[in-house]
Amino acid sequence: MSRGKRYEGEPKLNIKKVFAVIIAIAVIVMFVIGINKLFSRESTTEEKTVALGYFPVYTGGKWGVIDTKGNTIISPTYDEYIVVPDSTKPIFICTYDVDYSKGTYSTKAINEKNEELFTGYDLVEAIENYDESNNLWYATDILKVSKDGKWGIIDTKGNEIVGCEYDEITALKGIDNSLLTLKNGKYGIVDYVGSVIIDNEYAQITPLSDTYENGYIVQNDNKKYGVITYSKSVVVEPKYDEIKREYANGKYYIVKEGQNWEIIDTDGNKYLAGKYDDIISVNGENAVIVDNKKYGVVSIADGKNIIDTNYDSISYATNNNYIVSKDKKYGIIDSNGNTIVELKYADIIYIPTAGFYEASTENNTSDLLDAELNVKLSNVIISELNEEKGYIKVRENDAYNYYNFRFDKKDSKEVLSGNTIFLSRNEEGKYGFIDRNGNVVVDYIYDDATEQNDYGYASVKKDGLWGSVDSRGKVAIAPSYKLDNNVLIEFIGKWHLGEDLNLYYFTDK
Repeated sequence: MSRGKRYEGEPKLNIKKVFAVIIAIAVIVMFVIGINKLFSRESTTEEKTVALGYFPVYTGGKWGVIDTKGNTIISPTYDEYIVVPDSTKPIFICTYDVDYSKGTYSTKAINEKNEELFTGYDLVEAIENYDESNNLWYATDILKVSKDGKWGIIDTKGNEIVGCEYDEITALKGIDNSLLTLKNGKYGIVDYVGSVIIDNEYAQITPLSDTYENGYIVQNDNKKYGVITYSKSVVVEPKYDEIKREYANGKYYIVKEGQNWEIIDTDGNKYLAGKYDDIISVNGENAVIVDNKKYGVVSIADGKNIIDTNYDSISYATNNNYIVSKDKKYGIIDSNGNTIVELKYADIIYIPTAGFYEASTENNTSDLLDAELNVKLSNVIISELNEEKGYIKVRENDAYNYYNFRFDKKDSKEVLSGNTIFLSRNEEGKYGFIDRNGNVVVDYIYDDATEQNDYGYASVKKDGLWGSVDSRGKVAIAPSYKLDNNVLIEFIGKWHLGEDLNLYYFTDK
């Protein structure tokens, strides 16, 4: 065969006509492609890259596990909440055979294939902890296990870190890398790699501050308190009636002997002994004190007044500035007692990780002040503070805007660089989404909406009901949930976050 061959004697091709036909076809193809793009805008939007993760899910009165794509990993068949200690790891702690009258239960750890893990133990449990606001979190790299009534610690690969020798193991509340152990009625501390920090010799152990590096307050059998550092040094002998949870660079400690508060240093020297009704905190060489129910600031060395005792509260902020209150109004003064910020706010807090002040007003908005106490934003509501990415999202004048911690205004595409679609609001107050080039990929038809979350989904609200769109702007589930009681609206596909943020889970209820 010689398919396509032109034989001698056949008429020659008209080159001009051939070119004309080719051009006409090309125009038609381009027109079709343009129309297709116009009606399929979401297909041109990239899909967001999402790390695989796992979350508890509740449906039909049962608990299971889904992944970040909304796929069911463990079928919802369990009566009790399934704990996922680390959302990046397929390790799920399941509780079953619960007898509430006897206080007995069984547990097991399973993986994404529903295979049982760590089978050499009677019980396997996540180590739960709580911050100062009572928000629940879990240790991510270790688990506690029980055998023959005794508890130990393993890592998530099953390696034994602490043998099953303790009567009880719990996290020291609010503190990382510190496990409270109980043996023969006495408490001790081990860290996450199994090192014994404090032997089991004490009636009680509490943290000295909000980080384990600063040490621990211990109480002996005589109900006397002392301090032991993370490096295992006894820096304050257990002989005091009380010790404040206050860390002052490892130099000063606020202690109570009898009815008298005083400050001691690591050499045993005493300061301000019995001079004031209370000693609240230490900053540098000064201390916040209470006398006759009024707050002031004095020098630790000689007791000299730095700020007179005529305030209802005082707390140190930064740069020798203090947040003070009087008659339920808050402001800021310096160490000379000069008023830097007028006492007119309902509250003021300093956010050290971001380096700015939030001053709350009576109408539930806030003024944001930089470290030099300049008002940078007025009458805003902080919607999000992202310390990891260094931005704040605020609502101002019925719109959401982004700023870095220097209060430079940022476009959402700058701060949410991993997103594929971005929330947009039109002049009529309706919400839609645009792509990185500003093209509309979700029409302005929603009454409210949120930015795309870490899992690639954005929440959308219409006629009082919430649903979601995926990372290309395609509807994942049409608005169908009334979520008036939810503090946080977030979706993974058809699943939305549950009401109780302390019990982190997704549901379709």
